[in-house]
Amino acid sequence: MTSEEAQRYLLEQAHARGVDVEILEARSREFTARAFQGRLEQLTQAERGGVGIRVASGGRVGYAYSEELSLAALDWLLEEALQNAALQEQSTEFIPDGRPLGRQDLLGTALAAPPEAKVQAALGLEATIREDPRVKQVVYGSYTERETDVGLASTRGASGAYRRGLAGMAGSVVMQEGTSVKQGWDSQWVTDLQHLDPGRTALQLTQRTGRLLGARPLRTGRYTAYFEPKAFVDILGAFWPLWSGRTVMEKKSRLAGRLGEQIGSPLLTLIDDPTLPGGLASRPFDAEGTPARPITLVAQGNLLAFLTNAETARVLNLENSGHAARHYRGTVGIAPSNLYMVPGTGITLRDGVLVTEVMGVHAGANFISGEFSVQALGLRVEGGEVAYPVENFAVAGDFLALLRQITALGPTLTWQPGWAGAFGVPMLEVTDLSFAGA
Repeated sequence: MTSEEAQRYLLEQAHARGVDVEILEARSREFTARAFQGRLEQLTQAERGGVGIRVASGGRVGYAYSEELSLAALDWLLEEALQNAALQEQSTEFIPDGRPLGRQDLLGTALAAPPEAKVQAALGLEATIREDPRVKQVVYGSYTERETDVGLASTRGASGAYRRGLAGMAGSVVMQEGTSVKQGWDSQWVTDLQHLDPGRTALQLTQRTGRLLGARPLRTGRYTAYFEPKAFVDILGAFWPLWSGRTVMEKKSRLAGRLGEQIGSPLLTLIDDPTLPGGLASRPFDAEGTPARPITLVAQGNLLAFLTNAETARVLNLENSGHAARHYRGTVGIAPSNLYMVPGTGITLRDGVLVTEVMGVHAGANFISGEFSVQALGLRVEGGEVAYPVENFAVAGDFLALLRQITALGPTLTWQPGWAGAFGVPMLEVTDLSFAGA
């Protein structure tokens, strides 16, 4: 049975039973070529997918999924979801009204190239990394691409489909100079593989790792922090739930009840844009069929909006921002798409610590309390110049206080895909941050 036939069958059966159903189908394809010591170490090609449904009946909601599209599997799927709904309590969740959205291809031929060329990209990346004499070991060099095809339909009128994808190169290296040894990694992600540059990725990796060789302990104190994008993107990725309508509804966000307030520096503007051309997580509609649109969450430091789906928008009495997110095997939640901080005019280094990498963010950051304490690596800045690399220190503070202490932003964004959406940040200057070192 085709996807279209399965959708029609489930909609017909739901109508016959007098229940609302929402059908989400997703198919994904991944290709990875991994190089090691000048040879192809691993080649992975995988396809997976399935269909998940949400039913609403009598004020209760139930879910079920299947990776098979036979009539027997679809009959079981609908019955299972209805039985699961019967076991639930009354819910504020519901299936929203929708409309036909058509099919959109956001990928086209952007990933079209022979597999041999992609393997050579991985081999070329690994070989270029090895050219630096300080390289002790190349842990790996890899090329990865991911393609996803999503289809949605509901008894409330929603229907649509889209296809998107991205490609990336990543590497990990161990470098040594004298007795100092450092391991680092870096990656580059794009939506068109023609924009990948193995040479540039290799050079960035060896430069970023090599500059930390010979690092000294950092003295404990309060410094101006200059966060490089790669370091701060992980912090933003840990704290984005502050803007989730779900956490606001559940009173787990410190931003609850603060719309219209100044929560950050006047330099801070935070936008989520699922329609961003070339965005790593762009999409034409969300998991409930709400059409995509950009939304400004913070403008010049003022809190303007939250990310919502149909349920949280209704409960919070807000407009639905169209940020419902769902895997076909899971329930409806909320996630960002392309979430980014608007760049500034530039940063002039004076005195402080250039934070180049943070580690253990998800263990050391609590979005409910807003507090974070993470291990980091960096460079000591003195008199406007990088003086020496530093290590064995932690950066700690309150995330919302950090946002208020932003005093400058770099002019360009660096993007990184995350488990929820993609995040783009410029370099940040933050005053009076606590550093725990020697």
